[in-house]
Amino acid sequence: MRRITLFLCLAGSLNSAVVVDRIAVIVNKSAIKMSDIYRDLRVTEFLNGERPNVTIEARRKAAERLIDQNLLRTEITNAGFKWASTGEADALLAKIRQDRFGGSADRMRSALRQYGLDQEELRSQLLWQLTVLRYIDQRFRNGVLVTDEDVRAYYDQRLTDLKRENPKDSSFEALAPKIRESLEGERVNQNFVESMEQSRRRSRIEFMEGAFE
Repeated sequence: MRRITLFLCLAGSLNSAVVVDRIAVIVNKSAIKMSDIYRDLRVTEFLNGERPNVTIEARRKAAERLIDQNLLRTEITNAGFKWASTGEADALLAKIRQDRFGGSADRMRSALRQYGLDQEELRSQLLWQLTVLRYIDQRFRNGVLVTDEDVRAYYDQRLTDLKRENPKDSSFEALAPKIRESLEGERVNQNFVESMEQSRRRSRIEFMEGAFE
């Protein structure tokens, strides 16, 4: 297990201690617990290949991510949106195992243990991430328009950088499809961010006193 001390409340004697998880944030009628925040930190750090970080700032960032996830989960449920399949999550899990651990299941399990995770927790998170990405793409890409003029303007403005990044062929014809895709992605993300800001404004979000001290 990862060597961190979870923010837990202990009650009772040493012989019969009862562990009570602490609520950190209330989102409408749902609670985000400290254990949820630490789990999010562990999974995020594992996927990013980062060292464990449980500072107040890191915990607050994790809480903000979980607030958005909570609101998204409600939207996805209310919309009747179909989740990604377990097969897709397993395929992504296999890719991570191959890319980072040379296909070794033992090496991957060992690395997961260092973060206090098991494979099922990781698979569950991958399933959720795939579902969210698909939901964002399907909901917010509709209506996104990138014109030929937009692509040309981007190319002209960043020509020096593009030549350096693409020394073999930096012609407009070669890079236009990639530029269009990038601009579309930026606008999808912008639409998503604006939607989440509106959703937050409509929601009751309350941070519990002392949760991040």
